[in-house]
Amino acid sequence: MAQTPEPQAILVAPTEAAIFLVLVVDDGGEDGVRELLGDLGGLIRSVAFRVPDGDLGCVAGVGSALWDRLTGGPRPAGLHPFAEIAGARHTAVSTAGDLLLHIRARRADLCFELAQRLVERLRAVAEVVDEVHGFKSFDERDLLGFVDGTENPVGASAPNAALIGDDDPCFAGGSYVLVQRYAHDLASWDALAIEEQERVVGRTKLSDIEMPDDVKPANSHVALTTIVGEDGEQRQILRYNMPFGRVGAGEFGTYFIGYARSPDVLEQMLTNMFIGKPPGNYDRILDFSTPTTGSLFFVPSIELLEDLPTPDAARAAHGAPAAEAGTNGSLGIGSLK
Repeated sequence: MAQTPEPQAILVAPTEAAIFLVLVVDDGGEDGVRELLGDLGGLIRSVAFRVPDGDLGCVAGVGSALWDRLTGGPRPAGLHPFAEIAGARHTAVSTAGDLLLHIRARRADLCFELAQRLVERLRAVAEVVDEVHGFKSFDERDLLGFVDGTENPVGASAPNAALIGDDDPCFAGGSYVLVQRYAHDLASWDALAIEEQERVVGRTKLSDIEMPDDVKPANSHVALTTIVGEDGEQRQILRYNMPFGRVGAGEFGTYFIGYARSPDVLEQMLTNMFIGKPPGNYDRILDFSTPTTGSLFFVPSIELLEDLPTPDAARAAHGAPAAEAGTNGSLGIGSLK
Protein backbone atom coordinates (compact mmCIF):
# COMPACT_ATOMS: atom_id res chain seq x y z
CA MET A 1 0.00 0.00 0.00
CA ALA A 2 1.42 3.37 -1.01
CA GLN A 3 2.13 5.76 1.82
CA THR A 4 0.09 8.98 1.85
CA PRO A 5 2.35 11.96 1.07
CA GLU A 6 3.15 14.18 4.04
CA PRO A 7 1.01 17.32 4.17
CA GLN A 8 2.36 20.79 4.72
CA ALA A 9 1.97 22.24 8.24
CA ILE A 10 -1.82 22.50 8.10
CA LEU A 11 -2.78 20.34 11.09
CA VAL A 12 -1.18 22.43 13.83
CA ALA A 13 -2.38 24.28 16.91
CA PRO A 14 -3.26 27.98 16.63
CA THR A 15 -0.33 30.33 17.18
CA GLU A 16 0.00 33.81 18.63
CA ALA A 17 1.14 35.47 15.38
CA ALA A 18 0.73 35.07 11.64
CA ILE A 19 1.52 36.86 8.39
CA PHE A 20 -0.61 36.24 5.32
CA LEU A 21 0.98 37.09 1.98
CA VAL A 22 -0.84 36.90 -1.38
CA LEU A 23 1.32 37.41 -4.46
CA VAL A 24 0.79 37.77 -8.19
CA VAL A 25 3.55 36.13 -10.24
CA ASP A 26 5.00 37.87 -13.30
CA ASP A 27 4.83 36.15 -16.67
CA GLY A 28 8.15 34.37 -16.96
CA GLY A 29 8.58 34.10 -13.20
CA GLU A 30 7.52 30.47 -12.93
CA ASP A 31 11.01 29.00 -12.58
CA GLY A 32 11.83 31.39 -9.76
CA VAL A 33 8.65 30.41 -7.91
CA ARG A 34 9.31 26.71 -8.44
CA GLU A 35 12.81 27.10 -7.04
CA LEU A 36 11.54 28.99 -3.99
CA LEU A 37 8.84 26.40 -3.27
CA GLY A 38 11.41 23.62 -3.50
CA ASP A 39 13.58 25.45 -0.97
CA LEU A 40 10.73 26.42 1.38
CA GLY A 41 11.37 23.69 3.96
CA GLY A 42 15.04 24.63 4.26
CA LEU A 43 14.24 28.32 4.63
CA ILE A 44 11.76 27.59 7.40
CA ARG A 45 14.33 25.47 9.24
CA SER A 46 17.00 28.17 8.88
CA VAL A 47 14.82 30.75 10.63
CA ALA A 48 13.19 28.35 13.11
CA PHE A 49 16.59 27.13 14.34
CA ARG A 50 17.08 30.46 16.12
CA VAL A 51 14.02 29.88 18.36
CA PRO A 52 13.46 26.10 18.60
CA ASP A 53 10.24 26.37 20.59
CA GLY A 54 8.74 29.08 18.35
CA ASP A 55 6.64 26.66 16.25
CA LEU A 56 7.46 28.53 13.04
CA GLY A 57 5.73 27.16 9.95
CA CYS A 58 4.62 28.23 6.52
CA VAL A 59 1.99 26.77 4.21
CA ALA A 60 2.24 27.58 0.50
CA GLY A 61 -0.81 27.54 -1.76
CA VAL A 62 -0.90 27.85 -5.56
CA GLY A 63 -3.72 29.54 -7.48
CA SER A 64 -5.47 28.02 -10.49
CA ALA A 65 -3.79 30.08 -13.23
CA LEU A 66 -0.32 29.73 -11.73
CA TRP A 67 -0.74 25.97 -11.35
CA ASP A 68 -1.19 25.67 -15.11
CA ARG A 69 1.81 27.91 -15.79
CA LEU A 70 4.01 26.05 -13.33
CA THR A 71 3.14 22.50 -14.26
CA GLY A 72 1.29 22.36 -17.58
CA GLY A 73 0.01 19.02 -16.34
CA PRO A 74 -2.84 17.38 -14.44
CA ARG A 75 -4.89 19.62 -12.17
CA PRO A 76 -6.25 18.92 -8.71
CA ALA A 77 -9.91 18.01 -9.14
CA GLY A 78 -11.28 21.01 -7.22
CA LEU A 79 -8.86 23.72 -8.31
CA HIS A 80 -10.46 26.69 -10.05
CA PRO A 81 -10.47 30.47 -9.76
CA PHE A 82 -12.61 31.74 -6.92
CA ALA A 83 -15.81 33.14 -8.41
CA GLU A 84 -17.54 36.19 -6.95
CA ILE A 85 -20.68 35.36 -4.96
CA ALA A 86 -23.13 38.26 -5.20
CA GLY A 87 -26.18 38.40 -2.99
CA ALA A 88 -28.96 40.94 -2.91
CA ARG A 89 -27.11 43.09 -0.34
CA HIS A 90 -23.56 41.77 0.07
CA THR A 91 -20.87 40.32 -2.21
CA ALA A 92 -17.99 37.91 -1.63
CA VAL A 93 -15.49 39.52 -3.98
CA SER A 94 -12.90 37.68 -6.05
CA THR A 95 -9.43 39.23 -6.13
CA ALA A 96 -6.09 38.43 -7.75
CA GLY A 97 -3.83 35.82 -6.20
CA ASP A 98 -1.33 33.35 -7.67
CA LEU A 99 0.54 32.37 -4.52
CA LEU A 100 -0.42 32.28 -0.84
CA LEU A 101 2.14 32.12 1.97
CA HIS A 102 0.55 31.47 5.36
CA ILE A 103 3.31 32.07 7.92
CA ARG A 104 2.69 31.49 11.63
CA ALA A 105 4.61 31.15 14.86
CA ARG A 106 4.49 31.76 18.59
CA ARG A 107 6.39 35.01 18.04
CA ALA A 108 5.80 37.81 15.57
CA ASP A 109 9.53 38.29 14.96
CA LEU A 110 9.85 34.78 13.58
CA CYS A 111 6.98 35.40 11.17
CA PHE A 112 8.48 38.70 10.10
CA GLU A 113 11.95 37.25 9.52
CA LEU A 114 10.65 34.40 7.37
CA ALA A 115 8.34 36.72 5.44
CA GLN A 116 11.26 39.02 4.72
CA ARG A 117 13.41 36.16 3.42
CA LEU A 118 10.64 34.75 1.23
CA VAL A 119 9.75 38.10 -0.32
CA GLU A 120 13.42 38.82 -1.00
CA ARG A 121 13.61 35.60 -2.97
CA LEU A 122 10.45 36.40 -4.91
CA ARG A 123 10.86 40.13 -5.41
CA ALA A 124 12.26 39.81 -8.94
CA VAL A 125 9.41 37.58 -10.15
CA ALA A 126 6.30 38.42 -8.08
CA GLU A 127 4.45 41.27 -6.41
CA VAL A 128 2.82 41.16 -2.98
CA VAL A 129 -0.77 42.32 -3.53
CA ASP A 130 -2.04 41.69 -0.01
CA GLU A 131 -0.16 41.52 3.30
CA VAL A 132 -1.86 41.08 6.66
CA HIS A 133 -0.17 40.72 10.05
CA GLY A 134 -2.46 38.80 12.40
CA PHE A 135 -2.32 38.47 16.16
CA LYS A 136 -3.95 36.37 18.84
CA SER A 137 -6.56 38.35 20.75
CA PHE A 138 -7.12 37.14 24.30
CA ASP A 139 -8.76 33.66 24.33
CA GLU A 140 -8.93 33.21 20.53
CA ARG A 141 -11.50 36.02 20.14
CA ASP A 142 -11.97 38.18 17.07
CA LEU A 143 -12.34 41.95 17.27
CA LEU A 144 -16.11 41.54 17.46
CA GLY A 145 -15.46 39.95 20.85
CA PHE A 146 -16.51 36.37 20.02
CA VAL A 147 -14.37 33.21 20.10
CA ASP A 148 -13.38 32.26 16.54
CA GLY A 149 -12.82 28.65 15.47
CA THR A 150 -14.81 26.90 18.19
CA GLU A 151 -16.06 24.20 15.80
CA ASN A 152 -12.65 23.30 14.35
CA PRO A 153 -12.44 19.51 14.05
CA VAL A 154 -9.98 17.74 16.34
CA GLY A 155 -8.29 14.33 16.41
CA ALA A 156 -8.91 12.12 13.39
CA SER A 157 -11.65 14.48 12.22
CA ALA A 158 -9.10 17.19 11.39
CA PRO A 159 -7.25 15.39 8.55
CA ASN A 160 -10.56 14.00 7.29
CA ALA A 161 -11.86 17.56 6.97
CA ALA A 162 -8.74 19.24 5.60
CA LEU A 163 -6.68 16.74 3.58
CA ILE A 164 -7.30 15.22 0.17
CA GLY A 165 -7.35 11.42 0.23
CA ASP A 166 -8.37 8.65 -2.13
CA ASP A 167 -10.94 10.98 -3.70
CA ASP A 168 -8.09 12.52 -5.75
CA PRO A 169 -5.14 10.13 -5.26
CA CYS A 170 -2.65 11.99 -7.45
CA PHE A 171 -2.94 14.93 -5.05
CA ALA A 172 -3.36 13.06 -1.77
CA GLY A 173 -1.97 14.88 1.23
CA GLY A 174 -2.89 18.21 -0.31
CA SER A 175 -5.66 20.61 0.61
CA TYR A 176 -7.58 23.64 -0.60
CA VAL A 177 -7.49 26.98 1.17
CA LEU A 178 -9.73 30.00 0.77
CA VAL A 179 -8.76 33.41 2.14
CA GLN A 180 -10.75 36.60 2.67
CA ARG A 181 -9.90 39.87 4.42
CA TYR A 182 -12.95 41.18 6.34
CA ALA A 183 -13.24 44.79 7.52
CA HIS A 184 -15.44 45.37 10.58
CA ASP A 185 -17.68 48.35 11.25
CA LEU A 186 -17.00 48.33 14.99
CA ALA A 187 -18.93 51.53 15.67
CA SER A 188 -22.17 49.97 14.40
CA TRP A 189 -21.37 46.61 16.00
CA ASP A 190 -20.61 48.07 19.41
CA ALA A 191 -23.89 50.01 19.27
CA LEU A 192 -25.77 46.70 19.45
CA ALA A 193 -26.77 45.28 22.79
CA ILE A 194 -24.84 42.13 23.78
CA GLU A 195 -27.99 40.03 23.41
CA GLU A 196 -28.46 41.27 19.84
CA GLN A 197 -24.81 40.56 18.98
CA GLU A 198 -25.36 37.02 20.24
CA ARG A 199 -28.36 36.63 17.94
CA VAL A 200 -26.24 37.77 14.99
CA VAL A 201 -23.52 35.23 15.74
CA GLY A 202 -25.62 32.38 17.15
CA ARG A 203 -23.49 31.97 20.30
CA THR A 204 -23.25 33.52 23.73
CA LYS A 205 -20.48 36.11 23.87
CA LEU A 206 -18.94 35.38 27.27
CA SER A 207 -19.26 31.60 27.54
CA ASP A 208 -19.14 30.77 23.80
CA ILE A 209 -22.10 28.38 23.97
CA GLU A 210 -24.05 27.76 20.79
CA MET A 211 -27.71 28.71 21.02
CA PRO A 212 -30.28 25.89 20.87
CA ASP A 213 -31.73 25.36 17.40
CA ASP A 214 -35.15 26.59 18.48
CA VAL A 215 -33.62 29.87 19.71
CA LYS A 216 -30.82 30.48 17.22
CA PRO A 217 -31.95 32.80 14.39
CA ALA A 218 -31.98 31.31 10.90
CA ASN A 219 -29.87 34.22 9.64
CA SER A 220 -27.22 33.87 12.36
CA HIS A 221 -23.63 33.17 11.34
CA VAL A 222 -23.54 29.76 13.03
CA ALA A 223 -26.81 28.61 11.45
CA LEU A 224 -25.73 29.49 7.91
CA THR A 225 -22.16 28.16 8.10
CA THR A 226 -23.13 24.75 9.47
CA ILE A 227 -23.07 22.45 6.41
CA VAL A 228 -24.61 18.99 6.57
CA GLY A 229 -23.91 16.48 3.80
CA GLU A 230 -26.34 14.10 2.13
CA ASP A 231 -25.25 11.41 4.60
CA GLY A 232 -26.42 13.57 7.50
CA GLU A 233 -22.88 14.23 8.72
CA GLN A 234 -21.59 17.75 9.27
CA ARG A 235 -18.98 18.81 6.70
CA GLN A 236 -16.18 20.63 8.44
CA ILE A 237 -13.24 22.87 7.61
CA LEU A 238 -10.15 23.99 9.52
CA ARG A 239 -10.17 27.73 10.29
CA TYR A 240 -7.09 29.66 11.37
CA ASN A 241 -8.64 33.13 11.34
CA MET A 242 -6.80 35.98 13.02
CA PRO A 243 -7.60 39.58 13.97
CA PHE A 244 -5.64 42.42 12.39
CA GLY A 245 -5.87 46.18 12.27
CA ARG A 246 -4.40 49.67 12.41
CA VAL A 247 -5.81 51.75 15.23
CA GLY A 248 -4.81 55.12 13.80
CA ALA A 249 -6.44 54.32 10.47
CA GLY A 250 -9.59 52.97 12.11
CA GLU A 251 -9.00 49.58 10.47
CA PHE A 252 -10.29 46.56 12.39
CA GLY A 253 -10.71 43.20 10.75
CA THR A 254 -10.58 39.43 10.63
CA TYR A 255 -8.50 37.50 8.14
CA PHE A 256 -10.51 34.41 7.25
CA ILE A 257 -8.48 31.38 6.20
CA GLY A 258 -10.16 28.00 5.81
CA TYR A 259 -8.64 24.68 4.77
CA ALA A 260 -10.74 21.84 3.35
CA ARG A 261 -10.32 18.62 1.38
CA SER A 262 -12.72 20.06 -1.20
CA PRO A 263 -13.50 23.70 -2.01
CA ASP A 264 -17.18 22.75 -2.31
CA VAL A 265 -17.79 23.04 1.41
CA LEU A 266 -16.03 26.43 1.61
CA GLU A 267 -18.03 27.80 -1.29
CA GLN A 268 -21.29 26.38 0.07
CA MET A 269 -20.70 28.23 3.33
CA LEU A 270 -20.16 31.47 1.45
CA THR A 271 -23.20 30.88 -0.74
CA ASN A 272 -25.32 30.42 2.38
CA MET A 273 -23.84 33.57 3.90
CA PHE A 274 -24.11 35.89 0.91
CA ILE A 275 -27.03 34.51 -1.14
CA GLY A 276 -28.88 33.14 1.85
CA LYS A 277 -30.57 29.87 2.77
CA PRO A 278 -33.21 30.21 1.50
CA PRO A 279 -32.16 33.01 -0.88
CA GLY A 280 -32.57 36.36 0.83
CA ASN A 281 -31.91 34.93 4.29
CA TYR A 282 -28.30 36.14 4.26
CA ASP A 283 -25.84 36.08 7.16
CA ARG A 284 -26.58 39.10 9.30
CA ILE A 285 -22.94 39.41 10.35
CA LEU A 286 -22.30 40.79 6.84
CA ASP A 287 -24.10 43.97 7.86
CA PHE A 288 -21.06 44.62 10.06
CA SER A 289 -18.22 42.78 8.28
CA THR A 290 -17.31 43.37 4.62
CA PRO A 291 -14.92 41.17 2.60
CA THR A 292 -12.39 43.12 0.55
CA THR A 293 -10.45 40.17 -0.88
CA GLY A 294 -11.17 36.58 -1.90
CA SER A 295 -8.93 33.90 -3.43
CA LEU A 296 -8.74 30.10 -3.62
CA PHE A 297 -5.52 28.07 -3.65
CA PHE A 298 -4.39 24.43 -3.83
CA VAL A 299 -1.93 23.37 -1.13
CA PRO A 300 0.33 20.57 -2.42
CA SER A 301 1.82 17.90 -0.18
CA ILE A 302 5.45 18.48 0.85
CA GLU A 303 6.61 15.84 -1.65
CA LEU A 304 4.78 17.49 -4.53
CA LEU A 305 5.75 21.01 -3.48
CA GLU A 306 9.44 20.11 -3.50
CA ASP A 307 9.26 18.46 -6.91
CA LEU A 308 6.57 20.18 -8.96
CA PRO A 309 6.25 18.83 -12.50
CA THR A 310 7.32 21.14 -15.29
CA PRO A 311 5.45 21.94 -18.51
CA ASP A 312 8.16 20.07 -20.45
CA ALA A 313 7.61 16.96 -18.34
CA ALA A 314 3.86 17.20 -18.90
CA ARG A 315 4.34 17.50 -22.66
CA ALA A 316 6.72 14.54 -22.66
CA ALA A 317 4.23 12.45 -20.72
CA HIS A 318 1.69 13.11 -23.46
CA GLY A 319 4.15 12.40 -26.25
CA ALA A 320 4.66 16.05 -27.28
CA PRO A 321 8.16 17.42 -27.92
CA ALA A 322 9.68 19.53 -25.15
CA ALA A 323 10.01 23.23 -25.83
CA GLU A 324 13.48 24.65 -26.04
CA ALA A 325 14.58 26.63 -23.01
CA GLY A 326 14.22 30.34 -23.57
CA THR A 327 11.54 30.08 -26.27
CA ASN A 328 8.58 29.94 -23.92
CA GLY A 329 7.73 32.53 -21.30
CA SER A 330 7.47 29.85 -18.62
CA LEU A 331 10.74 28.04 -19.31
CA GLY A 332 14.34 28.76 -18.42
CA ILE A 333 13.73 32.21 -17.03
CA GLY A 334 14.93 34.05 -14.01
CA SER A 335 16.95 32.04 -11.51
CA LEU A 336 16.76 33.54 -8.05
CA LYS A 337 20.30 32.56 -7.09
